[in-house]
Amino acid sequence: MTSGEPAGVVPPGRQDDLVTVITSDHREIERIFAELESGAGTPQHRRDLADHLTTELVRHSVAEEMFMYPAARRVLPDGDRVADHEIEEHAEVERTLKDLEGVDATDPVFDELVGTLIGDVRLHIQDEEQQLLPRMQAACSVEELEELGRLVVRAKASAPTRPHPSAPDKPPANLILGPGVGMIDRLRDALTGRNH
Repeated sequence: MTSGEPAGVVPPGRQDDLVTVITSDHREIERIFAELESGAGTPQHRRDLADHLTTELVRHSVAEEMFMYPAARRVLPDGDRVADHEIEEHAEVERTLKDLEGVDATDPVFDELVGTLIGDVRLHIQDEEQQLLPRMQAACSVEELEELGRLVVRAKASAPTRPHPSAPDKPPANLILGPGVGMIDRLRDALTGRNH
């Protein structure tokens, strides 16, 4: 294990497998956290950064809910319990993201919500990297992990970019509605000039 890898995660074998895709997303999210925690930049920059974080977290969560958690249900003996727990954590994060939406970066509530979000997501990332991903590596073939990685990448491309706490988070409804909601979100982003 190299010094930059979290404890518990076995080094992946391929660049596009599930573990590589998910941990790469986690590192990008952590990079955004670090920039927000630094307090640097104008209020508009911090607001834009929070919007970018929202986009990354929503796309990542939707892709996990579409493909990784159903796979966990299928291959892990306690997969239903594990997936339900992860989905509930996503729901909490999505509610915080919804609360953060539109809050001005000069408002003290902004930093409070960002702090809550960072704390909750860091715990979720740690749990996934130390528990769920190593278990998925052990339970799935290399080919299955590669296919799951490709599916997650593809899902992120059409996933929503804004929080939708009341949207379905389990198949089949999320597989049907997710891309349509994602298209509407990207149209709203383009019309409002929101970066992602």
